[in-house]
Amino acid sequence: MTRVMLRAKLHRATVTEADLHYEGSCGIDEDLLEAADMREFEKIELYNVNNGERFSTYIIKAARGSGAISLNGAAARRAHVGDLLIICTYSPVDDSQVDLWKPKVVLLGENNRIQEIKKI
Repeated sequence: MTRVMLRAKLHRATVTEADLHYEGSCGIDEDLLEAADMREFEKIELYNVNNGERFSTYIIKAARGSGAISLNGAAARRAHVGDLLIICTYSPVDDSQVDLWKPKVVLLGENNRIQEIKKI
């Protein structure tokens, strides 16, 4: 049997752009993607700290070093520029490995700069 477990998280990412008329997705600074081991076109779950909205979309790369977190298309209705998000990916993990499983957490600060990377 497998369980779906948290794989990686960008914690307290600040929305930098919301574009309703762009074809859907979430643009994420390429540096942040690498830090969290997330990939372009990977499914993500997003949790808006400011209003409690929960939604999913997929990743597109944003310019490296830009600090960009852009919500596009329908996702742009779920958050405003300046809102804080928790962005997560999940993975199936075999029951025999669950007790050893450690997700990667990237804690973000001002301008979406990495404050800390840890396995929890």
